[in-house]
Amino acid sequence: MAAKLILSMDGAVLKEYPLNKERMTIGRKAHNDIVIDNLAISGEHAAIVTILHDSFLEDLDSTNGLEVNGVQTKKHFLQNNDLIEIGKYKLKYLNDQVSQTNAADFEKTMVLRAPVRPEAPAGEIKLSQTQVNPSMAAEIEKTGRFGMQPPAAPVAEVEASPAAQPAATAPQVAAPQAAVVQILTGPNAGKELELVKNLTTLGKPGVQVAVLTRRPHGFFITHVEGAVHPSVNGQTLGDQPHPLQDHDVIELAGIKMEFYFKG
Repeated sequence: MAAKLILSMDGAVLKEYPLNKERMTIGRKAHNDIVIDNLAISGEHAAIVTILHDSFLEDLDSTNGLEVNGVQTKKHFLQNNDLIEIGKYKLKYLNDQVSQTNAADFEKTMVLRAPVRPEAPAGEIKLSQTQVNPSMAAEIEKTGRFGMQPPAAPVAEVEASPAAQPAATAPQVAAPQAAVVQILTGPNAGKELELVKNLTTLGKPGVQVAVLTRRPHGFFITHVEGAVHPSVNGQTLGDQPHPLQDHDVIELAGIKMEFYFKG
């Protein structure tokens, strides 16, 4: 069974929503994936990001907030039977798929939103990578913002040694070829980011953000945040994941970048 949310109020079930997109929003405005037409609900109240079998809930700076299992929260790693409360409405999360990720990894990996920095240069773009792998706990590898000085102390990284890897219990699918994103325009033209992890976020938080996912059968780009969708080779993307081909040109947050495989 795919993960889903059951919307109810006063014990009466109103609607069922399968979590069939990488990012779904909850709010009062009609453009949300889950629309709750009530003045207690913000225009865009919350978002749920689903990667593989894991779903993460995030409050989008809503006016009245939200609770999970009776506890006020801003970010939450969802588990089967969790109950999300927004005003008088309840959303029950159901997912019978086994996950290897745990709640402690959520704060380390979810970097999809951050406060907008008005003083940031127009060409500044944030790239970050996280590991979301069903065989091991997620770990951040790199979070950098082009055009800014690196932090004084490096962020600790955890890499599993070959000896620590569990024995294979199922046929392994070949990993996709190594790939790179290179900035083509703006003050950071020429900078590159090797796509070595399963999830990479690109863009300017609060303005426009997209996710690159590394899957067994290739790389995909998905629109995550912002009124304007990114484009690939001049074609504006929709809401669904779009497969990337060698030397595709992505335009995001006013910056052009090239995706290519390492030969």
